[in-house]
Amino acid sequence: MSSEYDGMSGPERQVATFLSNLGLWWRYEAPVFVFDKKERPRVWTPDFYLPKLGIYIEVCGSEDIDYFYREDIYEKNNLKVIFIHYYKSQKWQKFLLERIMQIEDSRNRKIMEIIRSLRQALTRVKLEKTEQDGAS
Repeated sequence: MSSEYDGMSGPERQVATFLSNLGLWWRYEAPVFVFDKKERPRVWTPDFYLPKLGIYIEVCGSEDIDYFYREDIYEKNNLKVIFIHYYKSQKWQKFLLERIMQIEDSRNRKIMEIIRSLRQALTRVKLEKTEQDGAS
């Protein structure tokens, strides 16, 4: 019988279980479209995607792979990807939770700025409409 955990490495399986225990629904290896440093289109598959949060997770399971290139490309493409350097720390769970909260706090601040700006624009539009109605 096939399982959604089939094909996952040990560290990926642990991250999947951790996310599931938190009640965070995830998709494994959901493809994303990116442009690389030479502006060539590419499709990559970070290990996990959290649809409700719009955040991807890459489980870095080896000291032999340089993940900095991928980090640069994801950042260049404005994708929120959390790199868990699983092999470096037993505290990856705390790191993951803190990064999710940092990303969401940052998004919330930006959204509140946009909402304030939209409210100001709405007020200006209402004032202009009132002035136009009064002039006619």
